[in-house]
Amino acid sequence: MKRLWAPWRIEYITGAPEEDCLFCGAFADDDDRKRYVVRRGKAAFTMLNKYPYIGGHLLIVPARHVPELKDLMPDERAEILDMTTDAVEALKRAMKPDGFNIGINIGRVAGAGVPDHVHVHVVPRWNGDNNFMAVLGDTRMLNEHLERTYEKLRAKWRKNASRY
Repeated sequence: MKRLWAPWRIEYITGAPEEDCLFCGAFADDDDRKRYVVRRGKAAFTMLNKYPYIGGHLLIVPARHVPELKDLMPDERAEILDMTTDAVEALKRAMKPDGFNIGINIGRVAGAGVPDHVHVHVVPRWNGDNNFMAVLGDTRMLNEHLERTYEKLRAKWRKNASRY
């Protein structure tokens, strides 16, 4: 039997929340490495998902705690879309995916893990990335440690002209 090592998931499994809102906590904390914050703007920030569906799974989050898109101000919407665009380009350079899933889950029933703080998911996809492990073993394979992915994305993002 082969073992999959994913020690960062223990916090998720044990259900020990870090704070009331993990996104507000990440924005307030200046330790970007600890929180996996890849990029900060004035109204939004980008961070790695600590419990990703696949390697490189990014979250684009407004700095302000708002539950739905209608609650965002125009400048917040614009920065979130700019960061989403930049996230796709950084992921292309760093990880060379074949495509992307980009989406927003609004409400717990829709899959929102943090239903009261709207955020965008940017999920890189590769041909063949969905295999028998997810179907038969209810297990997702992550081929790179979050620390390494974080470093690669930070390095590639710096080459991108900042609009924030």
